[in-house]
Amino acid sequence: QLQLVESGGGLVQPGGSLRLSCVASGETLEHYALGWFRQIPGKGREFVAGIDWLGTTIEYADAVKGRFTISRDKNMVYLQMDNLTPEDTAVYYCTADSLAVRPYSPDYSGQGTQVTVSS
Repeated sequence: QLQLVESGGGLVQPGGSLRLSCVASGETLEHYALGWFRQIPGKGREFVAGIDWLGTTIEYADAVKGRFTISRDKNMVYLQMDNLTPEDTAVYYCTADSLAVRPYSPDYSGQGTQVTVSS
């Protein structure tokens, strides 16, 4: 069983930056793709970014390309978010999946961390 714990959310002004972190524990991460989903109020959960276990395959949602950067190091995965807009306000979830960098429904998900972009 894999456990994922996110941190780094908070309140930021439009145009600002935040860095989310996620620590994974419980079993080996080898062959797991790690990533981030988000849930915007009133909408379903959506894919944000994903990275394979080697760090060589990375995918982003169109809405965040050029602004967000995903990276991983050992049992950690990070999401650097720059030039944030109010539309990025959401609960962000760290995810892990054994099959896909852009999974439809990840095998594992953390509890989430709130990101609020507002002036």
